[in-house]
Amino acid sequence: MSEEILINVTPPETRVAVIENGVLQELIIERSCKIGLVGNIYKGQVCRVLPGMQAAFVDIGLPRSAFLHLSDLCPKELEHKGSANIEHYLHEGQHIVVQVFKDPLGSKGARLTMDISIPSRYQVYMPYSTNTGISQRIECTEERTRLKACLEEFRQTNNCGGFIARTAAESVEEAILLADMEFLLKLWESISAKIATAAPKQFIHKDLPLSIRTLRDLYREGIERIRVDSKETYLKLIEFAEIFAPEIIPVIEHYAGDCPVFDIYSVEDEIEKALARKVKLKSGGHLVFDQTESMTTVDVNTGGYVGGRNLEETIFKTNLEAAQAIARQLRLRNLGGIIIIDFIDMKGVEHKQQVLQALNRHLEKDHAKTKITEVSILGLVEMTRKRTRESLEHILCEPCCACGGRGVLKTAESICLEIFREIIREVRQYNVQQILVLASNEVVEMLLDEKADMLSDLEAFLNVRIKFRSESGYNQEQYDVVLL
Repeated sequence: MSEEILINVTPPETRVAVIENGVLQELIIERSCKIGLVGNIYKGQVCRVLPGMQAAFVDIGLPRSAFLHLSDLCPKELEHKGSANIEHYLHEGQHIVVQVFKDPLGSKGARLTMDISIPSRYQVYMPYSTNTGISQRIECTEERTRLKACLEEFRQTNNCGGFIARTAAESVEEAILLADMEFLLKLWESISAKIATAAPKQFIHKDLPLSIRTLRDLYREGIERIRVDSKETYLKLIEFAEIFAPEIIPVIEHYAGDCPVFDIYSVEDEIEKALARKVKLKSGGHLVFDQTESMTTVDVNTGGYVGGRNLEETIFKTNLEAAQAIARQLRLRNLGGIIIIDFIDMKGVEHKQQVLQALNRHLEKDHAKTKITEVSILGLVEMTRKRTRESLEHILCEPCCACGGRGVLKTAESICLEIFREIIREVRQYNVQQILVLASNEVVEMLLDEKADMLSDLEAFLNVRIKFRSESGYNQEQYDVVLL
């Protein structure tokens, strides 16, 4: 399987596309006016403690206060006091060092933790912990034992915090791992010095820009090329790789072609498709995605697929194809939180298990943590996907000014009848002889055509004259009744 990463850099934004076998699988967008906060460290001030929620709101200098739950306090302190009451740890006005692990989403503020972690290419350093861990993606028992011994020996020798070996650390020489841990210790020393002198609500440490985080977090063995269309960014990537990951240098390329780098694999077209509600399957079936405040629902339909031998086989094949497409769309759209998948009902238990296994298999490459339940009594699959940043739709779109995000508009006929009711209400309240109705062109045309008889009867009944004016700036639901 061929894999590559495309990096498109312009002054307003940086976009990273992960391509597998010529197909867009993941897209990350970071705009200069709204750079992500995940990984940033602040000295915050507790502004409100909520015992009923076992949480606190913390002011870190952002427009909205950030949220800190009891479970995200420093593990050492939790273990030492052993209390399940947040009031035993925090009080209003207290100054605390916190790190953002979830960007502000919608109307919610950022999510914080006091368990600081600093990532590098091969490890994650946890200064307030004494544990060492190994990435679950490293499956070889001998390699896990080797890495565990290396990390633990370094931690004890330097009497420092804990480390987690990332997936990229697999098979890496011990000297390189030690150099990486030395770098993390020096970085933490500089951060600690800033913490000591920082004022409340002050920013202390910022994570790397998206282009460099791509090398640190997304590169793995098997990626053939990393193409970047900015010469300046290319040089920064080479500089970073020379220090921290020399093995990556051969795959980093500066793309200077006339065709935009995202057009190589029709990425722009795929982005448009990812914003659509309906996703077509190759077999003729389709998926329908509905993203709401509390959850995302995915409906699987056979559509035009009639299959071959029998109905059960047709349903099974459609669900298998849907499992692969859903896994891709979750990554591409960056959908998180609770996700409900309504696969087409299957009678056979074996078919249900195979579809779930296929979904799990296709989600293995997802960087976000996922959890899937068995098929419920109602035939639904419930799952969760860790959400750390806004979805693609929330980044690129805004609610429709006409429907307010409902996705539907009242019909022209419904608005006509609303106008009739409003006219009756106004005439009965005020003694008027003439009324002007301002509405959209579609509504005015219906009032003067299909509803002309009703309009005439209404004028005779109320003994008023009703005039109409079409307003091009009005959407179908907008209207005004003006008393003359």
